[in-house]
Amino acid sequence: MIVECVPNFSEGRRRDACESIVEAIQAVPGTRVLDLEMDPDHHRSVVTFIGDPRAVALAAFAAAHKAVQLIDLTRHQGQHPRMGAIDVLPFVPIRDVAMEQCVRLAREVGARLGNELGLPVYLYESAATRADRRNLADIRKPQFEGLRDLIGKDPDRDPDFGPRRIHPTAGCVAVGARPPLIAYNIDLETQETGLAKKIARKIRERDGGLPAIKALGLFVADRKCAQVSINVCDYTRTSLKTVFDAVVAEASAASARVRSSEIVGLCPQAALPAEWREHLKLGRFRDEQVIENRL
Repeated sequence: MIVECVPNFSEGRRRDACESIVEAIQAVPGTRVLDLEMDPDHHRSVVTFIGDPRAVALAAFAAAHKAVQLIDLTRHQGQHPRMGAIDVLPFVPIRDVAMEQCVRLAREVGARLGNELGLPVYLYESAATRADRRNLADIRKPQFEGLRDLIGKDPDRDPDFGPRRIHPTAGCVAVGARPPLIAYNIDLETQETGLAKKIARKIRERDGGLPAIKALGLFVADRKCAQVSINVCDYTRTSLKTVFDAVVAEASAASARVRSSEIVGLCPQAALPAEWREHLKLGRFRDEQVIENRL
């Protein structure tokens, strides 16, 4: 039985802090860390690890505990929306595990995070207890500063677990269960953040765009370009090639071009046929990012 866990942390600049979180995961027998991706512009890191369900649950809590100790959101500024030190904690069925088992894991770990670490916990995707909380973006929209004012005052913001007040430095966390997701960024040959935001609205599902696509428009200072930051939530419904071509078309209509694209973390082999890599302008992709190559 293999469960994948892909926690996102609001720290992408201090390698020592990120490596301390990884060490907390590795200290749990039965887990294996597959990947650590740090992004200083987004000020965010993504860890991918696998193991049997019980080991993954223990390691997820250990990672959250370490993040609460090391990350202070009152000092955090980055391009990516965030509401917690450990911002997102999804459980993903990989082999001989049903989605229902990952939902149970999410709820068990979520209860521990609320009771033992004092984090307000919101269940999302398949683990959600309310239809309006399935979409992570809807939960996180006010971000840390907005939720700090809302939790405890607006009953609609009451968490599924944990206190009705935000943790003063670690914020809150979304815990969920979902299918494999591909974090995919497309850089534009322009610094016009407004264009990236316009393209994101055009392609994302919630605004009538492509199925299973979530997207944001950002400015990446290190690369001096605008970026369309995308979550491909189900590559069998919308492929990487389809979303890339859609961004190229929208950029071309505004007399702009696509510079390159990147996959952050791991992706399933079936999502990226070898002949697509050049088409997608994946300049920095490594074979080790194919999850089947790491199991």
